[in-house]
Amino acid sequence: MKNIINKVIPIAKGNKQQFKTLSQSSKATFITKQKQSLNQNLLNQYNFKKLDNSYVMFRFAKTVHNVPTMGDSISEGTILEYTKKVGDYVFQDETFAIIETDKVQVEIKAPDSGKLTQLFANEGDTVEVGKQLFELDTDAQAPEGGQQKQQESKKEESSKKEESKPQKQQQQPQKQQQQYQAPSSGQSQKSASQQTPSQQKGTPLPPQAPATQIQPPGTYVTREERREPMNRMRQKIAQRLKESQNDYALLTTFQECDMSAVMEIRNKYQKDFQKRHDVKLGFMSFFVKAATHALQKSPIINAVIDGKEIVYRDYVDISCAVATPNGLMVPVLRNCENQSFADIEKNLAYLAEKGKQGKISLEDMAGGTFTISNGGVFGSMMGTPILNPPQSAILGMHSIINRPVVRNDQIVARPMMYLALTYDHRLVDGREAVTFLKSIANEIEDPRRILLDL
Repeated sequence: MKNIINKVIPIAKGNKQQFKTLSQSSKATFITKQKQSLNQNLLNQYNFKKLDNSYVMFRFAKTVHNVPTMGDSISEGTILEYTKKVGDYVFQDETFAIIETDKVQVEIKAPDSGKLTQLFANEGDTVEVGKQLFELDTDAQAPEGGQQKQQESKKEESSKKEESKPQKQQQQPQKQQQQYQAPSSGQSQKSASQQTPSQQKGTPLPPQAPATQIQPPGTYVTREERREPMNRMRQKIAQRLKESQNDYALLTTFQECDMSAVMEIRNKYQKDFQKRHDVKLGFMSFFVKAATHALQKSPIINAVIDGKEIVYRDYVDISCAVATPNGLMVPVLRNCENQSFADIEKNLAYLAEKGKQGKISLEDMAGGTFTISNGGVFGSMMGTPILNPPQSAILGMHSIINRPVVRNDQIVARPMMYLALTYDHRLVDGREAVTFLKSIANEIEDPRRILLDL
């Protein structure tokens, strides 16, 4: 208690001015108006029975903070990294730890400024929400120069470590070259024949190696294996994908789609669209609009099984798969039935930027009634996407390739894309799945159908 409670300040009834001057943001405070309302255990343990003042404040110099709530369905996480160590000073709202959950990486920020005096878990440990995580001394003095100077010193330390690494790596290849660059027997004989007789007499020739001797190669061929622990997100992805295969009756149907009309619209109106809405017109917005329209015509695709019931939704929330440095994530475009092409493109650009920065949150990925995955951006010609539980269907887009097709009894080249729809056959019949996928293809080939609600 001596190193936790800085001091006990009795405040008289009428002396409210002294209480107002105390900082509330940087100190945990406990105030009671009556001596009798103090916790009896606290009174007995620390002998505060003799306090006669009506107003008592306990000012704690060191405060213990717990693992914060990281989402409704998340009860624990793994400490991925501490950006600060014990003894470092952290400023309010400064990130000092990163906790990895099953879905996202959560930055833990300091609730107040102070010095880290204790960490209750190590990197790699799994911690539960509400458990003790760190202790903060709010009375510690900030370093001179503030937060900027502290960050600069950290950068200098990391740069020095990086500079020292390549020097060691460069020395090893030089040693290998020196070891295996010994002249062969043929080279020794040639150099000896080119010497003058006097030189040959003065310098003895090196011993000749047997003709059958095999010279070692100049470089080594390494065969190594490296093991690293699977992070929580990858574990969760593996678990969900396996559950999708085990618990759902998966079936995939395919359809080809002529992209000529969409590409013509993009080429014709791209500049005007970007000038008006300050965002580029991409292919994804066409597929989101087409899928939304098709889902409204086929509500069973937008439904989900819940126990022995089928839950129908009158809204369309489309999950769009986004590749991020932390793995594949599926943030959600909400209420797509009410969004325009510009709204969809702006929201997609916003989520893509958050994905690049690794800042996609649990709220961004919560929900979703249907998923669109675009493997075409990576060059995929055709694939079978795996269902995103608990949804009932997922649409896979693929690369656009000029292929020969028949138009008006003539063989012509057209920019074609294969579409794949994986669906839960327990809920969706084959006829409904094929009709749904054909509807998307028709609206992509003739986008006027979306405007006319056909």
